[in-house]
Amino acid sequence: MSSEVYFSNFRSRNQKENKTSKIKRLFDRAEFGKFLQKDDLTAIKLHFGEKGNDAYLKPVLVNAVIEKTLDYQAKPFLTDTNTLYYGSRHNSVDHLQTAIKNGFAYAVTGAPVVIADGIRGDNWIRVEVDLKHFHKVKIAGDIENSDSMLVLSHFKGHGMSGFGGAIKNLAMGCASAPGKIEQHRCAQPVINDNCNACGKCLASCPLSIITLVEDKAVINLDACVACNNCLSACPESAIELDFNSLTEFMERMVEYAYGAVKSKKGKVGYINFLMDITPDCDCEAFSDAPIVPDIGILASTDPVALDSASYDLVNQQVGLENSLLEHQHLQGSDKFRGIWEGVNGRVLLEYAEEVGLGFQEYEMINL
Repeated sequence: MSSEVYFSNFRSRNQKENKTSKIKRLFDRAEFGKFLQKDDLTAIKLHFGEKGNDAYLKPVLVNAVIEKTLDYQAKPFLTDTNTLYYGSRHNSVDHLQTAIKNGFAYAVTGAPVVIADGIRGDNWIRVEVDLKHFHKVKIAGDIENSDSMLVLSHFKGHGMSGFGGAIKNLAMGCASAPGKIEQHRCAQPVINDNCNACGKCLASCPLSIITLVEDKAVINLDACVACNNCLSACPESAIELDFNSLTEFMERMVEYAYGAVKSKKGKVGYINFLMDITPDCDCEAFSDAPIVPDIGILASTDPVALDSASYDLVNQQVGLENSLLEHQHLQGSDKFRGIWEGVNGRVLLEYAEEVGLGFQEYEMINL
């Protein structure tokens, strides 16, 4: 089995071929209008970008999706959920302010912003999935209660899942704070022999569960929520993830992604933007240099086929010099393994197909 994926590159020589026009054409060819009904409360799921990050999806491009949604007399709203880590989007007040500063104001996009899991992340609904790791998952209330959804994803690398695309946008992006903890629980940080007891990780921990014992930092893993603030705070790279746990972590993500769309069968469309393809998630408060050139925009009603096609298109590129890509530069090589060598993102795609979220095989249709 395979699914159709529509692709438009970034070449343009006139106004009919600009990015806005391409997005609208992709919207039509993927037939998203078929599932949008009058007065649908349509969640436009995206990432507003952490404060200090500049690789997130541009608001002017989001506006093109909003305009198409309004053509079908639906009622779109931009949405995301609060973060587990303590950054600029940990609660709805900070999250809204960050979204507006990053350009996601009504005057720009034409749609209001709603943080889907409430002011402190406690607005969520249990969704039954009956899969390997979870019987039920905790999905943000305003996403679960929406009538339809369009998932807009900036495709890029990710240190724990290899890459971040539509599936990750559903998994972490549609989960409440307790749901994010459930996904991360198996991938907690560990402290290696590089630790010199400098204490900087203690100050970074929002729960104050790191202590110094016999000149080494110790994490109370029973209380750890795996926010991973300590990883970036350590100047000695003494805190790292247990890479043996990442397969289970990705499977947990897939099960949450499955739960995020379970009640919306036939009512979800996906668009991946392959531009500014950085090594890291947009949750970072910085944006590293892209690892490959900008490629184009893809649309589908199958998130697995869409991410699979996006992954393949990235690997078809020649890697850029002066980036974090240290090897795997050649055309056809796995760029994400070139950044995160210990992380196999294909696991995410394989398990997503196994649970019935979509198909890895795809038919690419160029517009």
